[in-house]
Amino acid sequence: MEMWTVFIGPRFSVTLLELMSLVLLARLNGLKQRTEPGMAVAGVSTEGSSIKCTLQGTPRLPAFSKDGDFIIGGVSSIHYQLYTVIYNYSTKPEPPRCTGSFNARGLRFFRTMIFAIEQINNSTELLPGIKLGYQIYDSCVSVPVSVHVAFQLSNGQDPVFYKDSNCSQSGVVMAAVGDSGSTPSISMSRIMGPFNIPLVSHFATCACLSDKQQFPTFFRTIPSDQFQADVLAKLVKHFGWTWIGAIHSDSDYGNNGMASFLEAALREGICVEYTESFFRTNPLSKIQRVADVIRRSTAMVVVAFTASGDMKVLLEELAREPSPPRQWIGSESWVTDPLLMSFSFCAGTIGVAIQQSVIPGLRDFLLDLSPSEVAASPLLTEFWEDAFNCSLRTTADPSKRECDGTEDIKTLNSPYTEISQLRISNMIYKAVYAIAHAIHNAVCQKENGTIQCDKHIRLEPKQVPVSVCSESCPPGTHKVLQKGKPICCYDCVPCPEGEISNMTDSPDCFPCSREFWHNAKKDACFPKPVEFLSYEEVLSVFLAAFSVSGACLAIITAAIFFYYRTTPIVRANNSELSFLLLFSLTLCFLCSLTFIGAPSEWSCMLRHTAFGITFVLCISCVLGKTVVVLMAFKATLPGNNVMKWFGPPQQRMTVVSLTFFQVLICTVWLVFSPPFPIKNLTSYKEKIILECSLGSAVGFWAVLGYIGLLAVFCFVLAVLARKLPDKFNEAKLITFSMLIFCAVWITFIPAYVSSPRKYTVAVEIFAILASSFGLILCIFAPKCFIILFQPEKNTKKYLMTKN
Repeated sequence: MEMWTVFIGPRFSVTLLELMSLVLLARLNGLKQRTEPGMAVAGVSTEGSSIKCTLQGTPRLPAFSKDGDFIIGGVSSIHYQLYTVIYNYSTKPEPPRCTGSFNARGLRFFRTMIFAIEQINNSTELLPGIKLGYQIYDSCVSVPVSVHVAFQLSNGQDPVFYKDSNCSQSGVVMAAVGDSGSTPSISMSRIMGPFNIPLVSHFATCACLSDKQQFPTFFRTIPSDQFQADVLAKLVKHFGWTWIGAIHSDSDYGNNGMASFLEAALREGICVEYTESFFRTNPLSKIQRVADVIRRSTAMVVVAFTASGDMKVLLEELAREPSPPRQWIGSESWVTDPLLMSFSFCAGTIGVAIQQSVIPGLRDFLLDLSPSEVAASPLLTEFWEDAFNCSLRTTADPSKRECDGTEDIKTLNSPYTEISQLRISNMIYKAVYAIAHAIHNAVCQKENGTIQCDKHIRLEPKQVPVSVCSESCPPGTHKVLQKGKPICCYDCVPCPEGEISNMTDSPDCFPCSREFWHNAKKDACFPKPVEFLSYEEVLSVFLAAFSVSGACLAIITAAIFFYYRTTPIVRANNSELSFLLLFSLTLCFLCSLTFIGAPSEWSCMLRHTAFGITFVLCISCVLGKTVVVLMAFKATLPGNNVMKWFGPPQQRMTVVSLTFFQVLICTVWLVFSPPFPIKNLTSYKEKIILECSLGSAVGFWAVLGYIGLLAVFCFVLAVLARKLPDKFNEAKLITFSMLIFCAVWITFIPAYVSSPRKYTVAVEIFAILASSFGLILCIFAPKCFIILFQPEKNTKKYLMTKN
């Protein structure tokens, strides 16, 4: 288990608290098979039947590289500055490159990674028969360089490849170790994550990188800053320092780390005089301002949550002008750097550091640098010249002496050779071994006591060892702990109806909003489909066709009656009421069209009131015709002059009066509580029913009840008149029509109440059409048949003949 340790000055360290276990790559992702070359490939040309793609960008040369069966990437910092060029758009931009002073400690990190890989390649137990290669790059803690390296590690660097063959493989890595900074690591992880290439950092401590939703393929062998911030606050409180200053790097590492520290300091009752942020590339005036704030402050203690490169710039500025003594409290990024501890005013600095360790054999490997090996590597050449202040190159600084071969690295006092307190180097060492073990578990297996490895295996994404009590719960489910077992053991239970979970291992499901419903996987909410009886449906087309056909039938019947209006059969059956009845039937047929389509405020009010008024007008006409038949028979009795009370004026008044009463009911209904469109969200959970609310149910049933009352009254009168001794007795036809009418509307009520969804409206339309067709066919069809096909019966003599 790794420990944070209190670091005092450049020489002493004391264990403070065990904070975090080593992050093992239990689920190291394998290299994703790619079928596209990535972002760096642009040019396309054809050669025969093949499509040739050309890498347009300039590949970045690694600081150290070696071929192997599986390649591991490495990214860290040896320089702390980015070489900037102002382009005039006349030349092709070069890849960003690093410059500035040489960091020998960073070189030790690189060489430690190479040492670990060489150890593994010589092992007979770990990946036997397989050689690991490496591509190691200097990122100079720069996001542009890190991004360029991430694309190259993900994409490879073959200058040409063919689309009908495998994509570029040179330089494509199984995993990468790095970067040394949190901000570059965030950028690299976002680029490499979609390709399922793991990034294992040895020095990126930002707590934000622990978010597996954003960085699913990021791992690290160093603890998160959340622990370090808590320790720093407790450390300050332990010494009774309640008035401090705070400085931090203006980066993800510094900003997040300082935010966590300030929260912890507030809980400990520590007051902060000032908080200043800066970055090594800031203008000199910015660095001077931060230094002046430290010099002028009354706080004797300064907590510095900074990166090593940033702190070097600030300490150099503070060294220009002596300042009052300050007690420095440092984060692990800079407090163990021997170069920074060499500043005299940093004596007695206290901070936290990773537990020191020993890597057997590393010192001998670091010191085993032959002159030919140094001369073959520009980076080693730069280190050699910087360490011994001599020149190996003819183009080097002429002020330096030429290296004469007497330089002995074993006598060199440099951070490169200082291995008494290996901390971050050990994190690199463990990161390499974690990746190697993951590859081993994917390509090797033990048979008959012998380990056999297949170096030709193409690893699929997310292969490697899993050691869990329960598999992760996919989106659409949630975790339910198993009774009597540890919290790592749980069941994945599907979300209930109407609820979703959109992340892995969700502890709970949450409901969709009222107008949304989940998809089949229950991992996303989508707007519920809106359902109503639309004109695009087959059912609506049929109903509309019957409605228009009925209206046309009524108009044709009226035309026939008008053409034969002087014939006895038309005149004998109260032609005025017949025409009014046909007009009302036409309206009845057409009013059913208002029930089709999306409900609106006007259509909801119109469909019910138009239906109620037109049907009352229709029944009033039928009632008038029935009364006329009864009174006409009574008028034939001697001394009875009752017909004078049932002439055309009285008939018109009856129809108007009965209809006006329905109009009055509808008016009261519309004024006080009219129908209106609603979204029915309760009948069906998975969809929205767009329908018309009745507004006042009393108004609706009053309209319907009034129609039923008139229909029943008309039916009773028609039954009384059905056996009158007329040759053509219209009362029989009215009886049949009213019988059909009443039967339809009696069965309508239970069907209307129980019909599902949009079919409620369809039932209402069917009732309107069925009753309307019953009236027109029963009352007018026999008459039209006689008029058109039996004209011999359409005579006064035939009608006057007694049965």
